[in-house]
Amino acid sequence: AAEDTTKLCYELQKIAHDAGHPVPLAIGLDQENGGVNSLYDEIYIRQYPSNMGIAAAGSTDLAFDVAKATAQELSACGINWIFGPCLDVLTNARNQPLGVRTAGDDPQEVSAYGVAFMKGYKEAGLVTLGKHFPSYGNLEFLGSTLDVPIITESLEQLSLSALVPFRNAIQQGVDSMMVGGCAMSSAGLNAMHACLSDQVVDGLLRKDLKFDGVVVSECLEMDALSHNIGVGGGTVMAVNAGCDVVLLCRSFSVQQEAMKGLKTGIENAMITKERIYDSLRRVLTMKLKCTSWEKALNPPGITLLEALQPSHTALSTKAYNGSITVPLAASAASKALSETAAAGSPEPAVWERSASVMSGERVFRELGRSLARQRSGRVLHTSYTANGVRPVHENLINRASAIIVLTADANRNLYQHGFTKHVSMICNMQYTTGGEKREKPLIVVAVSSPYDFAMDTSIGTYICTYDFTETALNSLVKVLYGELSPSGTLPGTISKSQKLHHSRQHWLVEAFNEERDANALDALVKVVMESSSPNQRSELSSATSNSFTLNHTEVEEAHFVVRNSSTQALYGFCSTYFFKTTGTGVIGALFVDPGRRKLSIGHSLHNRAIRTLLQREGIKRFQLGSRLPSIFLGIPTGHGAERKRLRSWFANLGWNAALSRPVCSMVARNLLSWSPPDGMAKSLASAGAEFDLVYGWEYSGPILDHIKTSNRQGLAEVYKLALADPSACGIIRAKRPEDGTLVGTVVLYNQHSRLSEFVPPLKDLNEVAGGISSPVISPTAGEYSTLLQGLILLGMRQIKAQGCNACLLDYMDGDGNFDGFSAMGFEVLHNFEEVSCDAATWTVIPPA
Repeated sequence: AAEDTTKLCYELQKIAHDAGHPVPLAIGLDQENGGVNSLYDEIYIRQYPSNMGIAAAGSTDLAFDVAKATAQELSACGINWIFGPCLDVLTNARNQPLGVRTAGDDPQEVSAYGVAFMKGYKEAGLVTLGKHFPSYGNLEFLGSTLDVPIITESLEQLSLSALVPFRNAIQQGVDSMMVGGCAMSSAGLNAMHACLSDQVVDGLLRKDLKFDGVVVSECLEMDALSHNIGVGGGTVMAVNAGCDVVLLCRSFSVQQEAMKGLKTGIENAMITKERIYDSLRRVLTMKLKCTSWEKALNPPGITLLEALQPSHTALSTKAYNGSITVPLAASAASKALSETAAAGSPEPAVWERSASVMSGERVFRELGRSLARQRSGRVLHTSYTANGVRPVHENLINRASAIIVLTADANRNLYQHGFTKHVSMICNMQYTTGGEKREKPLIVVAVSSPYDFAMDTSIGTYICTYDFTETALNSLVKVLYGELSPSGTLPGTISKSQKLHHSRQHWLVEAFNEERDANALDALVKVVMESSSPNQRSELSSATSNSFTLNHTEVEEAHFVVRNSSTQALYGFCSTYFFKTTGTGVIGALFVDPGRRKLSIGHSLHNRAIRTLLQREGIKRFQLGSRLPSIFLGIPTGHGAERKRLRSWFANLGWNAALSRPVCSMVARNLLSWSPPDGMAKSLASAGAEFDLVYGWEYSGPILDHIKTSNRQGLAEVYKLALADPSACGIIRAKRPEDGTLVGTVVLYNQHSRLSEFVPPLKDLNEVAGGISSPVISPTAGEYSTLLQGLILLGMRQIKAQGCNACLLDYMDGDGNFDGFSAMGFEVLHNFEEVSCDAATWTVIPPA
């Protein structure tokens, strides 16, 4: 009620004043009239037609007067910011919910009415907000509330039509702008939510349209947005995209979640102080236009509303009487109304709107009473549902002299469309009364969108009221009985038309928290794994959240997630390791939920990973792919078209895939029935080396010195894990007979070893298996391939002797000569490209 609203606004401002706020609060709400009013009071607040109803009345002067009156009533209650005008151009009238909230489908007309509304609001001292940039007027809906409606028009098309009212409103001084939560997808524009896209907010709205007012995000609690992104991450995105005010309209806990996300974003340097100060400047500038402490602490309330009441009531009636539209020629139907009429209306469940619109059943019953009172005939009313024309309807039609069917957005409720067409068909069937053939009169009244039957010539008399408030239906009764000549015209022209720059969204990237995220990471791994093609085992097949955490004293690790703080789900994960022994910073894994790819989640994770690794003391080089943990040894390349996509994705981020090194993991199965190929033992003898198998740390000195001859990342760490775990790991050594110098080593491990925890493919073999890892052959050794085969052959014998039926070679040169390994029974399990670069040359870091 008006009195309660005035009291609430005053109390909020008083609290702010007493708490030391330098300026009053901005208090805003939607008051679009028609069916969308946040403030309703039967006595003190007047009802006016919707945006389209006013446009149907055909007068921008009327639009100005109605807007001014609406704003005066709000201002009296202490509200200083109106969320209007609605500037959407309705280019897709058939498939979207805005309906009568817009002035129509003609950009110039929408613009003219939008500016008239805006000037009326300003005249009454309110600041204004244009919505819903860049237009909700051509949305494609996918079905559920969790699906994001999509704009498919190109920027060029938007510029020619949908952006016209926004451009004009900016030039005429609109104070703020709401950016919608819809997705955008066309040949050059790709944003999952417009209000989270810097391309839409900072690019299109600020730079192209030169708007420097306050930008407000769509409510981040809309189901599609909170479900897809989470409120915490969404808040950071909205601020980074350029929004000054983030809208959260419902629960306090969600508002707290948003503030926590914002705080995390600032702490993580994802949001700069300059960005916050820019927004503060804009908001303070706007507040200066609409409020002061004197005004905020003295709302006139009921006293002023009583004084406005007579003139505003007259204005409301004038506006409604001018808006009723009969698009097609009237038939004899209205003449028959003095006899008996049957009225059918959609069942009430269709209508659950704000209090200013009566509940479905009541509103139509009241209409029937008004019709009956106007003439002394009888009106029988029934509702209809998706079940179609029932016997009760047929009975009423047979008995009635004329039929009135009311529809409400039948373009979106197909059962209404079908019901009306069926009734029309019954009425059109000629029947005989007293030997005379004639049709039964039918009037169809669209009480919301005028587009229900605007183009259907088979419908008799078609009337549009644009909303079904009491005032609108009173005007309808007068039109039906000829007391009022319908003067409204269908706004616009109903037309439909149909390119692209990639939009980067900056997701909130958080540090991986094992306690909080472990289960969600397991779930994400499962989803990614299940999305791989059936004939291609995923590299993640047996990985768990534990597979990424090394807890190694000589490795600094930092892992990152993009998560939905509302549902706790993870959308992406990235692991990083800094190997101090070689000064190598490694991205060991980076994967995104397959259902959320192409939304910049991977970019955001990669940015954070590189920024973190660049700060490591002693960083010399970067590497894509990790020997430890041994999950992704590099960019996976065994997936055909996927290989090309991944290579170009990483290349765009600054990695030079041309300098990659192919690596692979290999597997030999059926070990228990395996025997070494003929002749291999002989060539071993000719290698001129002595082989032995050692366990334990006491052998570490010469072994760790030997592996320094290779600068491959992770070697030292693998060997140290093996030397420290003698019950489950061993090292096979090859020595020069003459002086005992080590010329080759390889690590053996089994499923009980600590090392195996970081080699998920070993578990993925689904049988008792052992592993051979990290062979190092001295550069001075002459017989490289013979020594390598010898070490691996002896390893296989040892693993077979332990009762294993499979053997994994977890890190091999992918361009090596595989003939020898094939002969030994190995086949390639996974292929990768390991990519390295000098840290000092890393220049292509996308902006954070």
